[in-house]
Formats: sequence, structure tokens, C-alpha cells
Amino acid sequence: MANGTAVTVSGARTGTVGGSIPFGGTILSMERLNAFSIDREARIASVGAGVILADLQKAADAEGLFYPPDPTEWSCQIGGNIATNASGSRSFKYGATRNYVQEIRVVLATGEFLTLRRGEAIATDGFVNVVTENGREIAVRVPTYERPDVRKNVSGYFNADELDAIDLFIGSEGTLGVIVEAKLALLKKPEGFFSGIVFFPRENDLLSFVNEARTASRKQAETNGNARMDAALIEYFDRNSLSLISERFPETPSGMAGAIFFEQETTPATEDALLEAWNALLEKHNAAQETSWFTTNEQDLAKMREFRHALPVTVNERVVRNKQKKIGTDMAVPDAKFESFLRFYENILDASGIEYVIFGHIGDGHLHANLLPKTEEEATRSRHIYGRCVAQAIMLGGCVSAEHGIGKLKRHYLAAMKGERYLNEMAEVKRALDPKGILGRGNVFAESYLAA
Repeated sequence: MANGTAVTVSGARTGTVGGSIPFGGTILSMERLNAFSIDREARIASVGAGVILADLQKAADAEGLFYPPDPTEWSCQIGGNIATNASGSRSFKYGATRNYVQEIRVVLATGEFLTLRRGEAIATDGFVNVVTENGREIAVRVPTYERPDVRKNVSGYFNADELDAIDLFIGSEGTLGVIVEAKLALLKKPEGFFSGIVFFPRENDLLSFVNEARTASRKQAETNGNARMDAALIEYFDRNSLSLISERFPETPSGMAGAIFFEQETTPATEDALLEAWNALLEKHNAAQETSWFTTNEQDLAKMREFRHALPVTVNERVVRNKQKKIGTDMAVPDAKFESFLRFYENILDASGIEYVIFGHIGDGHLHANLLPKTEEEATRSRHIYGRCVAQAIMLGGCVSAEHGIGKLKRHYLAAMKGERYLNEMAEVKRALDPKGILGRGNVFAESYLAA
């Protein structure tokens, strides 16, 4: 590190934006930092950066506890989850990884160690000060950009008026320091659940159902006695997604405009009232309840989750068959702009004639449009369409990356979103913590921004 050799952190390599691909230098693997323990009484997991998410989830479950973040690929490592502020479908209720990180131990580019505990280092007067374990104090100027009004956003370094130093490192994509250990908050495992994959013949009914379910879930006041509609996740599949999934699940009903996968946590005292409330809402919005699927047991829920995960698997098979790269979007927009952004997706993709699917986290106003080009010409047009989608999301006050991060592949889109001034502010943060610019070289912004 002292001679300025670039260092790229490599976790489980499940990312999609090229963050673990080195621009020269040394690759630092985290896989052997895989020890962890769970304090059931304190509901805290102490983990090494290389712990696999699925292993932590399984161990927490055995203790009657629950770690909510659930990115699609459970073979990812916890260090990578923290570095990217990973989220997933349950973020609708529980938020992203940031909400559960209580403490991290970081190795800076200088080789110094830094331990950050939530609440101990808070920004004042535009600066946040951190102190290394050998006593050196580092003052970091907090970026001044305004964060977009979206529920999910991993587009650049986190900022806030009273920024907690721990949050600066969460989501920084390995560019400010190497996270080697963490303490994570766990929750009590939910007692029960009611889940459904619900099909809708008309898109307008589906969207009105989502709007009402989302609004009801975010209300704080309780209804139905002690029961309150409070979805853990609300996921979307468009008509093309259902067509693809039917190749693996032939029982998927045909002729539907789309489907919603939702989960509602229950207790013995609230189950009946919640079932009644959800059924009434589905009937109100003309869901095809007779052909929809519902469950309250773990075995059937596992099959529903398999249905959800069948889509990306089938998409990847299409990609291999077509011998072209998938072009997938990851933008999020404010709730008030969501429907117009969905219409934009549909109009521009239908007009292109390129095969596509739209699916994802509709509860968070965050969908993935995947274009599946079959030829070089379609691949070129797909990239142009992606750029137009980025421009539209920015115009609507959204972000260019809601959960996948920036890495190396999306840094020019981050530049379009932030502009020169704010990229320079982020570069100033990096110079304070990584003076030679060796960590994650090429991630988030170009090296030219690091020139003194």
C-alpha cells in the first residue's frame, strides 16, 4: 500500500457493476474472514467480512432470530453487502443493510485500523472526524448534494446533515476502506406469515392494488384491532415475465397483465383479520383470485420464492442462448413518478421490438427492465435505450442505481446524475481517507477526479 499499488477488494463476486474487477494492482480476497458468532440475548451477530449471507441467515434462524436483508444472490458475502448497502425484496418493510450495521472495523489504505460504532462519530459544521486505532484523527468534509426522494439509492457516497461516520463507509463500494469485521443487529423471527402470488387481468387494477397496499403498509396507526396490513415485500412481474416463467412453471395462468408477490407477517391473534383484509383488497381491485396462489406454510412459500427466482435464471439462459449481454436497469424514482416511469419503460421497450421483461421491487418504486437482445444491432439499440432510461429517471428526480451500486460500469451515469461539482466533493472524501487513491481504483468515479 505504501508504494501506491492499486488494491481491489474481492468478495463473492456476485456484483453486477464490475466493482471487483481490478484495474491493475493487487486483488484482496475476503473469503477466509468467515468466522461469526451470534449473541441471542443481545440479538447481535459478530461477523467477518467473508461470511456468506446464507450461512448467517441459517444460523440466525436456528436461534429464533432473523436478519432481514435479502439480496437475490444469497451466496454473497456480508462484507460485500455492507460495502454496497445491499437490499432486496424485503427492503420494502425492513430497509437495506445500513439499518442493521451497528459497528464495523475497517483497514484504511494507509494500513491503519479504524473501528466505528454507530452514534459515536457524528458530523458537525460540515465535517465528520474519525480516529484510527493508533490515535490519528482524520477530518472528512461531508458532501453537500441533496439526496433524491427515493426509497432505495446507492448512487454515490451517503451523506446527511448529521452524518454518522459509519454510514459513509456503508455503500462506498470498497473505495474508502476495507471492511473486515462487523456487528449486525438481528430481529426476532416473525411468528407466522400469509403470502400470495396474485395475478391480474388488467394492469390498472394491479397498480391500484399496489398503491393501496403500499399506503396501508406504511401507516403507523393500527386497524382491525391489533392487526395492521404491513407487507414485508411487494414484488412485480409484468406479462412478459410471466410468459418466461411459464417455461418452468406451466401452471402459471395465461392472458394476465401481470402479477404481484406479497408477504404479510402474522401472529395467531392477527392472522384471521389480516387474511380478511388482504382478501378484501384483492377483491376490490379485481385480482384473479381463483387462479392465484396463497399459502401460510413454509413449504409452499419456498416454492413461491422459487417462482420469483426462476425469472432471473430463465433470463440468464436466454442471454447464453442469444450470445449477447443482458442490458438491465436499476433506477428508482419517487413514488409520485412511478407510474409514469413504468409507462415510459413499456412504451420505449414495446417500440424497440427487442425481447424484454420488467420485474422487481414495485413497493419501493424500483423495477428492473431487462432487455434480451438477439443480435449485435439489437445490443447496440439496447444500450442506447438504457441511456434514455437513465436520463428519464434523472429528470423525474430519481437515481441511476437503487441497489446494484456504481462500480466501474455506471460511473458515467453517476456523473450525469451528480455533475462535476458533486463528483469532486466525493473525490475529496476519498482523498482524505485514501490519499494515494489505491482502493477500488476505477470504481464510482474516474481516476482523473483524484488528481490533486
